[in-house]
Amino acid sequence: MAAKRQDVMRTETVYEIDGRHFSTLEELFAVIGRVLTPGASWGHNLDAFSDILRGGFGTPEGGLVLRWTHSEESRLRLGHPETVKQLKLRLARCHPSNRALVAADLKAAQSGAGPTVFDWLVEIIRDHGPGGEQEDDGVTLELA
Repeated sequence: MAAKRQDVMRTETVYEIDGRHFSTLEELFAVIGRVLTPGASWGHNLDAFSDILRGGFGTPEGGLVLRWTHSEESRLRLGHPETVKQLKLRLARCHPSNRALVAADLKAAQSGAGPTVFDWLVEIIRDHGPGGEQEDDGVTLELA
C-alpha cells in the first residue's frame, strides 16, 4: 500500500514587483535585487534569477509568492524589441556552437515572432511552481 502524502502547510512570503518600475531586463534585475535579495550579490542574468527562486539567497527556501503588478505593461515593455536587444547581446557572447540557434531566435524576434523576454521570465518563474520541473521550490506567480 502506497504511503499517503501529507500536505504541509507553508507560510509563503509575498514579494511584489511593479511592472511600471522597469522597461528593460537589466532594470528588472535591479528591481529583483531590491525586492527579493536586498543587500545580496547575484549574477543579474536569467540563470542567477532562476537560482534566486530556489531559495537561500535571502529568499525563503519554503516557497514564495511573486506578485507581478502591472504585468501587462511589462508584457509590452519586455516584448519583441527588448528581446531583439537581449538576443543581440547573447549572440555577441555565446559559444560558437550556439550561434546558429541564437541567430535564428533573433531573426524570429526581429519579425515579431517567438517568445519574448517577458515569456522567458514567466517560464522561469513557473518552472519553480506547480507543475514545473522545479516545483518543489514552491514559487507561485501572480500576474496582476
